[in-house]
Amino acid sequence: MEPLLSIKDLHVTFQTHAGNVNAVRGVDLSVGKGETLAIVGESGSGKSVTSKAIMGLLPKQNASIDQGEIWFEDRNLLSLKSKEMQKVRGSEIAVIFQDPMTALNPTMKVGKQVIESAVKHRKLGKQEANKLALELFELVGIPNPEARLNQYPHQFSGGMRQRVVIAMALACNPKLLIADEPTTALDVTIQAQILDLLKSIQKKTGTSIIFITHDLGVVANIADSVAVMYAGKIVEKGTVEEIFHQPTHPYNWGLLQSMPNLDTKGKLYSIPGSPPDLMNPPKGDAFASRNEFALAIDYEKQPPMFQITKTHSAASWLLHPQAPKIEFIKQINKDLSEHKPNYNKTENKQTLLEVKNLKKHFKLQSKQTLKAVDGINLEIKKGETLGLVGESGCGKSTAGRTLMGLYESTSGEVVYNKVSLNQANKKNFTQKIQMIFQDPYASLDPRKKVEDIIAEGIDIHQLTKSYNERKEKVKELLETVGLQSEHASRYPHEFSGGQRQRIGIARALAVEPELIIADEPISALDVSIQAQVVNLLMKLQKERDLTFLFIAHDLSMVKYISDRIGVMYLGGMVELAEADELYKQPMHPYTQALLSAIPIPDPVVEKSRERVILQGGLPSPITPPTGCRFRTRCSLATEECEVVPKWREVEEGHWVACHYA
Repeated sequence: MEPLLSIKDLHVTFQTHAGNVNAVRGVDLSVGKGETLAIVGESGSGKSVTSKAIMGLLPKQNASIDQGEIWFEDRNLLSLKSKEMQKVRGSEIAVIFQDPMTALNPTMKVGKQVIESAVKHRKLGKQEANKLALELFELVGIPNPEARLNQYPHQFSGGMRQRVVIAMALACNPKLLIADEPTTALDVTIQAQILDLLKSIQKKTGTSIIFITHDLGVVANIADSVAVMYAGKIVEKGTVEEIFHQPTHPYNWGLLQSMPNLDTKGKLYSIPGSPPDLMNPPKGDAFASRNEFALAIDYEKQPPMFQITKTHSAASWLLHPQAPKIEFIKQINKDLSEHKPNYNKTENKQTLLEVKNLKKHFKLQSKQTLKAVDGINLEIKKGETLGLVGESGCGKSTAGRTLMGLYESTSGEVVYNKVSLNQANKKNFTQKIQMIFQDPYASLDPRKKVEDIIAEGIDIHQLTKSYNERKEKVKELLETVGLQSEHASRYPHEFSGGQRQRIGIARALAVEPELIIADEPISALDVSIQAQVVNLLMKLQKERDLTFLFIAHDLSMVKYISDRIGVMYLGGMVELAEADELYKQPMHPYTQALLSAIPIPDPVVEKSRERVILQGGLPSPITPPTGCRFRTRCSLATEECEVVPKWREVEEGHWVACHYA
């Protein structure tokens, strides 16, 4: 395949107050015409920096390209002057950014933003530009395009905003499209729509795509070839089948093993340690300190790229002819099978928390009412993990915060251990129930030391009698969550995302709660760090007999960690069942669509399976549809669905709200 883009020995450095960060350290890559190349790796591996170097978007004040070449067709982009690069950017190479809201100007109508680059680069007149905008909106699947062109970004849902950004990128018929984490901020159902859209556009236009992501399921769905990045270098590259079915670099082994699929049992593999400091990169293999199969030479000398097949290569000394042969996957599976999870069956267990017709409505300035949670019923048994899933805006987090008492319920009742929350002593109640928040940085006070953050609950509830006892308790909690006692004297900004989430878990454990509400506790973390945190939560549950309400949108992880799963849609519960039962026999059409949209990290399975693609976005909770709220997106909907379906038990332990279940 003839290369459209070739990167040769690219080195990028950032100058900071603390020193120089070697963000990209000798990257070699090529993308063929009409090919989709996925670049995967943890945060800080250099994926986005590489894409910004291609686009000429690195910040001039503190970034420098020390050496290398970026050839696009017959031009070295690094030798182009600023004005020449402006002609390439947007017209021949376009980019889709991660957050569609920050990529759009909130003060401009979206139609004008879509055609802006086309007017500049293609010199179109007003009538031609408007016609192009309509065609692009139809191409990316935005309904009623004539009206939508004259709306502003805030009037679109997240998925629709991302479609607008894709339309902007396509306005000049680019030869190369760089998609930088374009589905990370989207729900699994919207993600499925966007991936299908990108594949359809590529088929029609022949555009090459560089797809940057850390989600291996997405890679299996969309990629032709894959480059795995670690610590600023490419450590393995090959076809998507080679990367998934013949992984060769130990880092790639770890990434693939740390993601659960719908059948995963036993402990998740987690890559030990954390990535190196790129201000002082190690002289040998950057992955050596985390590689349990590292050889002596790994600490002394960087490995070259060893060619495995014509399309497959990896930088690992384990590929040297004299290196020992390691059967990593067999060894890991043997180790993990010895740690089978303690799945809690819910029969004959005491009900710890009962929710009866809970509602939480918010009054808006426009005198409208946002019905975030609108009448949910559920029970959480002692010692179990109840997973709560659904699209953004369905009311999951609001339900969790209302149960916690952070929001006062509009109506309904929460009964904890046979005592109504309305009558309970709030101080005692907050000791029994604790919360782990989604953003581990925003939920920690940046001005407090870790010791004081963790001990806050201890102080409020007066659980220690002296300063030394308090200090000892904090030390014990830090060690429980896998941190060191000396971390107590540091501030939150001195930790990585995974470490900050561990501090949040230690804070929740400090008052010895019985129930922990975990609100998207792993969504902001890399795949390998997610596995560490989930393993920790399951270990703590076993040791301390904890009960979890686990709120998340990663359905594979929810299936792995949960005993039972509840599915929410637009403020209401639509289905609740044992985890295995729900995944084997989903009864509600919405649950079926959610499950079919889960990307599976296997290219053979992913490219052959059929999906139930939901049309449109989530309706507004201010004016929800009458009757069954899902009927506006349901292919089975009839006149009967205009009546609210009853929440009923169709089989033992399997509840559903649907006329056809």
